[in-house]
Parts: sequence; structure tokens; C-alpha cells
Amino acid sequence: MRYVIVGAGRVGLRTARALRESGHEVVLVERSNERAERARADGFTVIEGDGSLEEILLEADLESADALGGLTGDLNTNFVACLIADHYGCRTVMRIDEDYREEIYRKYADEVDEVVYPERLGAIATKNALLGGNVRAIADVAQDVQLVELTINAASPVRGYSISELELPANTRLLAFGKEGEPLTVPTDDVSLEDGDSLVVVADFDVLGDVRSIVVGETGRAAPGGA
Repeated sequence: MRYVIVGAGRVGLRTARALRESGHEVVLVERSNERAERARADGFTVIEGDGSLEEILLEADLESADALGGLTGDLNTNFVACLIADHYGCRTVMRIDEDYREEIYRKYADEVDEVVYPERLGAIATKNALLGGNVRAIADVAQDVQLVELTINAASPVRGYSISELELPANTRLLAFGKEGEPLTVPTDDVSLEDGDSLVVVADFDVLGDVRSIVVGETGRAAPGGA
């Protein structure tokens, strides 16, 4: 597949590398000569210019692209680039940089397929490294809601229980279950919880500590909530 990335800064260049490593073709659009030269030295095709201008994006052969990522540090550039790309039938991904702006852009930018906040994704990865072991944050679904994966272990209070016997706090929902080494599926009531099994739960931040205590049994450590 072919991708156009607007912005060859830290986020854009790392994304381009990840796509290339997966066998995809990537063209970068960057207004800074210094960043453009750095990307070229890394083996990328780079179009120098303002990614919010249609003529610049067409130089990157936008018409043949499968998707465009507006990944600069400037929201206006990202937004306009995505609007232009949508006109040419591309899937569009727009980077934002502050939480409070996300709701605004989600509400008014119907032309944008996906909004990403790299700093938040990085925070989730860091949080997982700090949590370690049997709890893994998957995503911040909303400001006060998080999706987490918990792994049953020898110390789990619910080890040996069936799904029907699992009692989770209010404002919590079990979404998926997987036996060790098997894909996640929709949980059924009669399945027994054993070492290595995974539960995917969506819960309010306020009750994540209780969920962790019930499922994993690690009461002496911080809950996997947001900042």
C-alpha cells in the first residue's frame, strides 16, 4: 500500500519507518529543509513544501495514495491536509497535540477517519512498562474510561472461578476473554478462569484499582488509571 505522511518530524518519521518496515511505500511532505534532508538521508522520498497546499500534496501523487497522515505539530496543517486527502478518496489520520481539542475535532471533522494523540499513546506504553506483570492498558477510551487487559495468575482471587461467578464493580464491563495462547473471544458464562487466561475489561478510572484487586490480586500497587 502507498501512504503520504505530512510532517517529517519525530512522529512523522517514526511512523514512516514503521510503515516501510511492514513493506509499504511512503512519501513524506515536509516544509523544513533540514527535516527533509534528514528524511532523504534515511532513504525516503520527500516533497518539500507546505502540506496544507493541494498542489504540494499532488506532487506527492496523492491521487494514488491509500491514506494520508497529517502528523505535523500544527493542527491547522494536519486538518487541511486531511480535508484535501479526503477529497481524493484517501483514508485520513490527523494528529492532535492536546486532550481538550480532541472533542472539538471529533465533532466537526467528519472528513477525518481517525484522530491520534501520539503523546497519549506514548503515555500508555510507559504506563504498561511501569505496571508490568498482569495488567496492560490498551487504550484511553475517554477522559475517565480505560480499556485494560488483565491476566489470571497464581495469586488471582478469581482463579478457578467461572465467568458467571466473576463479580466486577459497577461501571465495568467484561468485553473479551481468551485462554492462554488462544485468540480473544466473546466470553461465555461456563468458562473457567485459569493461569494465563486474559480478560479485556472497560472500566471507569475510579474503579480500576478494585478491578485489579479482584482479578489480579495485587492490592498493594497503584491502579492502572490515567494521569
